[in-house]
Amino acid sequence: MEKGGYTYSAGSLSLTLYIGVTADLTKRIYEHKTKAFRGFTAKYRVDRLLYREHYPDIRDAIAREKQLKGWLRQRKLALIETINPCFADLAAGWFDPEDLRKARMPHAP
Repeated sequence: MEKGGYTYSAGSLSLTLYIGVTADLTKRIYEHKTKAFRGFTAKYRVDRLLYREHYPDIRDAIAREKQLKGWLRQRKLALIETINPCFADLAAGWFDPEDLRKARMPHAP
């Protein structure tokens, strides 16, 4: 049996969007918030969880990620609004702000 997974949308304060998939949502959002990896999400400060879907099988989460990535931006925003009309960080309060500050990589913007 395959391990479950999440398809999620993360965003910046200016609503730059990122669609991703992960087996461990808490760990992945922590990585976004600490800018653990150089790249798009660190560069554009995409560190707020805006939307998530859970799937019992990771393969279904991967298929959904591919589907969402094919959507136009407006459709992605409309999907987020179905569960998060204020575009609030759904992971707010998951981590201690001081721990996040200490964990940020030196190369982070």
